[in-house]
Amino acid sequence: MRITPKILPLLALILLLSACVQYTSEPESGRLQVVATVSPITNIVYNISGDHVELTGLVPAGTDSHTFELAPSDAVTLASADLIFINGLDLEKSAMQMAEANLKDGGEIVLLGELVIDPEDYVFDFSFPEEAGSPNPHLWTDPIFALQYAEIVRAKLTAHDPDNAEAYQANYDEFAARIEALDAAIQAATASIPAENRKLYTYHDSFAYFAPRYGYTVLGAIQPADFSEPSGQEVAALIDQLREGGVPAIFGSEVFPSPIVEQIGREVGVEFVSTLSDDDLPGDPGDPEHSYISMMVENLKTMAEVLGGDPALMDGLETGNVPGPDTSVNQ
Repeated sequence: MRITPKILPLLALILLLSACVQYTSEPESGRLQVVATVSPITNIVYNISGDHVELTGLVPAGTDSHTFELAPSDAVTLASADLIFINGLDLEKSAMQMAEANLKDGGEIVLLGELVIDPEDYVFDFSFPEEAGSPNPHLWTDPIFALQYAEIVRAKLTAHDPDNAEAYQANYDEFAARIEALDAAIQAATASIPAENRKLYTYHDSFAYFAPRYGYTVLGAIQPADFSEPSGQEVAALIDQLREGGVPAIFGSEVFPSPIVEQIGREVGVEFVSTLSDDDLPGDPGDPEHSYISMMVENLKTMAEVLGGDPALMDGLETGNVPGPDTSVNQ
């Protein structure tokens, strides 16, 4: 086929962009290049890696990880990565596709969620119905699953960077101790909540794996499976369900702002709380409280206070990052 002069500039531009995406020269720092997706996973990776790697978080804090779209420039970041940590379970489909398309020789994509649970243990629920085909992906709201993520991260970092194996192991050991303390505090705070109040009704169902471990019942979620706002008919049905369920409160999220949740709370006559979080870490990067553990502590304090328990049982935990503030994370 004859290529006309008009097409030649377009072909040149395409080739230039392709060359940019596939550029994978060694970074000046000489450190392992690591990419993670959502904030809790990025923070878990940071707690194990510290400043021994160059870590980039793809999904900015406070962003809806289900609908976030990567920028073309993220392809360059992914093409440089030695390790790419993705939750999997269909949470970050666009990141997965871009990572696969740009993976460099010797690079590795690690699907944490799919390494932690088997398909027979997938949870399908209100926000993630089985007929839609994608299970609930929020494993990390269960701290024991988060610790398993950390163990996989430690093993992968060690395999790619054995010179820093001792540092990764030491960071993991300290992180594990903090997770074990967190787990014990969650059990104590939950025990202080009257059994009839251990019910969660949220805007987006993020606690499907957390709830059974600690003895809560997830009654439902307000947000439909397609991440839209519920219709008027759906809202009416939700109000009826909430009245029958006898919930003390309904929980929203800063990541999913919705006036409908507050409206439903008024209609049912229960308290509306907007501060539960599944992937928005407290504070800003570099702040002492900007950590996965701090996020979970704040969640439990909120639950205990609203559901009739003792939030003070979550006090005294070490909530910072193992290596200190995560100022080295690129986001």
